[in-house]
Parts: sequence; C-alpha cells; structure tokens
Amino acid sequence: MMEVIVQSPFAEIAALLVLAAVVGFLGIILRQPLIVSFIAVGLIAGPSALDLVRSDEQISLLSELGIAVLLFLVGIKLDVKLIRSLGAVSLLTGLGQVAFTSVFGYLIGLALGLGHVTSLYVAVALTFSSTIIIVKLLSDKREIDSLHGQIALGFLIVQDLVVVLAMIVLSAIGIGTGDGGHGGGSVPLVLASGVAMVALVVLFVRYVANPLTERLARAPELLVIFAIAMAAMFAAAGDIVGLGKEVGGLLAGVALASTPYRETIAARLAPLRDFLLLFFFIALGSALDLSLLGAHVTGAIMFSLFVLIGNPLIVLAIMGAMGYRKRTGFLAGLTVAQISEFSLIFVAMGVSLGHVQEDALGLVTMVGLVTIAASTYTITYSHQLYPVFEPLLGVFERKGTPREPSEAGAHREDGYKVIVFGLGRFGTAIGMRLKKRGIRVLGVDFNPLAVRRWRELGLETEFGDATDPEFVAELPLSRSEWIVSTVPIHPTGLSHEDTRTTLIQLTRTSGFRGRVAVASHHPKDTEELFASGADMVLEPFQDAADRAVDLLCGAREEERTEIPSIETEEKQAS
Repeated sequence: MMEVIVQSPFAEIAALLVLAAVVGFLGIILRQPLIVSFIAVGLIAGPSALDLVRSDEQISLLSELGIAVLLFLVGIKLDVKLIRSLGAVSLLTGLGQVAFTSVFGYLIGLALGLGHVTSLYVAVALTFSSTIIIVKLLSDKREIDSLHGQIALGFLIVQDLVVVLAMIVLSAIGIGTGDGGHGGGSVPLVLASGVAMVALVVLFVRYVANPLTERLARAPELLVIFAIAMAAMFAAAGDIVGLGKEVGGLLAGVALASTPYRETIAARLAPLRDFLLLFFFIALGSALDLSLLGAHVTGAIMFSLFVLIGNPLIVLAIMGAMGYRKRTGFLAGLTVAQISEFSLIFVAMGVSLGHVQEDALGLVTMVGLVTIAASTYTITYSHQLYPVFEPLLGVFERKGTPREPSEAGAHREDGYKVIVFGLGRFGTAIGMRLKKRGIRVLGVDFNPLAVRRWRELGLETEFGDATDPEFVAELPLSRSEWIVSTVPIHPTGLSHEDTRTTLIQLTRTSGFRGRVAVASHHPKDTEELFASGADMVLEPFQDAADRAVDLLCGAREEERTEIPSIETEEKQAS
C-alpha cells in the first residue's frame, strides 16, 4: 500500500490530506493549535516517520502559492494612511530586533563554544521571524486590523526586507549563494526593481484598478481568478528580482486594496488560502530531520529561551520608548518570539558551502521546533497571558502614552448614555441611529481604521481593547445606562475566548450598574449569555427578518423613519 502511495503523486496528496484531517481533528480534541497539528503532519509524513512526502516539487509549488495568496490577502486589507503613520515604529522595531538578536545571539554562541563562524550563522538565523505563521495566527484571531497587528506586520515586513538584502549582499561577496527562496542580483539592481514594482502598483491603482475590477466583477469567478493571477504574478516577479515572494504577494494585494471589491475578493480567497497553507506547514514539518535534534540540547534550550524572552523584550522596550502602551508592546512583542522556516534554509546553505557543520542545522532545527510551537501558544493566548505579566511591564510604558490613537477623557465630564463596543457595520448602524435620536453614544474598538471611520462620521470614539481590564476601568461607566457589544465571535479551532462574557465581567467589576446588551449570531448562545449577566441578546439576522416581515405585512409602517445608510453618511462626511 505504501509503495502505491509514494509512486502516485495524486495518491500521495490524498494520503497527506487524510492524515492532516485526522491529526487536525485529534489536535482540536486535545485543544492544540492547528498550526502545531499541521507541522506534526509534516513530521509524521517526513523521512523520520512514514516517509510519505516524495513529491517535493508539487508540495513546494502549492506551498509557495499559499504564501502568495496569504500575503496578497494581507496587502488587500492594508490601509496606506495607517501604514504611513506606523512607519517609524515599524522601522525602528524591525531594525532594533534584528540588531539585538544578531549581536546577543552571536555572544551566546561564543559562550556555548560554537566558534565564530557557526555563532554568526546561528545568530543571523535567529533574527528571522516567520511572517507566514504570524500572519496566519493574527488572521485567525481577527487581529490583523488591530494596532498591535498592524505594527507587527510593519516590522515583519521591515525584517523581511533586511533578510533579503542580507542574503543578496552575502551572495554578492561570495559568502552565500542566494538560495533560500529568493532570486538574486546586485543590490542596486534589486533596489531598482523594487522601486519599479512599487511604481507599477501606484500606476495600476491610479488608472487601472477600479475600472478593471468593475468590469471583472460582472463575472465573480473571473474576478477571483484575476486576483489569484495578480498574487502569483507579483510573487513570481518579486522572487525573480530578489525581493521575495512575500513582498511581491503583498504588493499585489496593495494594488487592489483601493477597489470597492476588495472585501468580496478577500472572502472568496480565504478558504483557498487555508487549503494551500496546509501544504506550507506539511513542507516545513517534512523538512525537519529528527535525527539531527539531539546533538545540542543545552544550546537549543539557551537559544530558545533567548528568542522566546529576548525578542519580545526588545520590542517592548522600543515601543515603550516611542510612547506606546505596555499592552500594545506586549501583544506585538509576542509575535516575534519564534524563528522562521528561512532560518533552517539559511543554515542549510551554510552547511552546503562548508562554512558550518551539520550539527549546527540540528541545533537551529530544534530551536525552530521549540519556538514555533511555543510562540503559537503565546500568540493564541496573548490576552490571557497579559494580566499575568502586567505587573512587571510598567517600566516599558511612558507616562501618557502619546503614540496611542486615543482621546481618553476628552468628553467624559458629561458621560454617555450608551457605550458601544465593536465598530463594524452593525455597531456603526446602532451608533448612527442613537445619534439621530439625540442619544450621546461612545464607540470603542481595537481597530484604528474603525476608530477613524467613526470620527469621520461625527461619532465620539476611543481606541481600546474590550478585554483590557485597565482600559475598561477607565471608561466613563458610572453614568452610562447601556453597554452594547457587537464584537464578532469567531471560533477558529486555536482558541475560543468569548469577548462578550469577558466584557460583561470587566464592566461589572469596574462598577457599571446599567444594563448590558450583546449581539449573537447563534441562538444556542442566548442562554449562556443571559447566565453570564447579559440583560439583552441582540440577534441581528433574526431581528432584521422580524422587521422585514413587519414591513412586508404593512405593520408599523407609520413608525418607519428614514435614516441614511452607513455609505451615505460616509459620503457626506467626506
């Protein structure tokens, strides 16, 4: 049976999919992150166990296409104005983390007796953080649009560019070969190519994107195919000129980010992204040789602790010095507490060139296993970890936190009748209608873009996290009559923290004596929410259906009021 599977690429892919489904299901039962389960699939299917993975080229192709689609979906949701405002912190944090990790990693290597060249290779390898894994985790948690998610994405892009430039320079001076997933050339040529690609994106956005997507949208299937083609084409171009597939895929997304169809494209490509990324994790796990892991256990423990603790601390320190809150720095810092798949590729390149011995690859492989698995848990449960470490983080926060996009206390003297958490379409519609009735409402969201959109609509708002006890305690709760939560709940298989329940508990412990209304898209949640202390459960789809039936039947027609849509309000505000 095994012979048949390994001789047929189709049978091999089918076996891998079945294995992934089984291991993933067991992982969910054991409450393990799916990413860890999928890496385990690669280990089980790799040469150290079942040795199923023989179609390396096919799996690598699917993996690379998944990377392109993932970064494309990140790019299509990028807010250019926000990225511009976060440029300084992204640049300083990215460069600071690279410098800190490489210098201290080199010194740790020397202290462990690895030798200068091996210590240098290991130190450089430790500076690479896995953009793919981090983006996947933040996407699953719906935190890509949050402030710490945007900052993390910014400094990961900076880090990726530094890695690309470093490998190009190594190739140019004869130390490296340019292997590792990127094309190569001279540094000026690569920089010129990068400028040309950015210029092409700008011209495309200015003159082509809107009319082209409007015409393509008449056939939704063609729009999706075009989006995939854009992601693959830019990723291939980025790889050819030396920028890497990640940067190319990201630029493709940015090229379509200004179109009115970006949400449709993102929604249709999300399942394809998840399917293709499975092969990325399978390829990563199958590339790990377990026979090389036992040579440097002590060194692996030391380097793993350094990555898991040192990298978040340097991010905390830099962001704190720039005026960000300790919570934002903590959540962003946790994202860099692992090394990348390119770390293994980089050291493997050194082995092939004869610069380092094969046991160095075993050392970095073990560090990769430990840090990827551990950081998956720390990112997944970051909000639960913060209260544990919060008493120790005061040194990383400047008084006033001037860089946070908050206007705390600006309008609190009179209080608010209603405070709305979650400023999506439902929350915004509620806020607009309350304002029309003369009710003073305050909106709260962890997405800077949503906060800015509310302010453009003339609604009062504050930036903050509904699960942050300090922030909730500082809100003007004493004079408020209603707390309304429209924060969406997205069970992902990684973790399931019900923000609504957390918010009810935090507001009550902070002295709120009014009533709480929470939104639910699942009727089965109603009893649990009432048991948690909710006074009202809003069911948007059911409530809208009831209202539609009333209108269709002619009931309460005299009560109908003309309230502009969100889009109309946005046009008037602009």
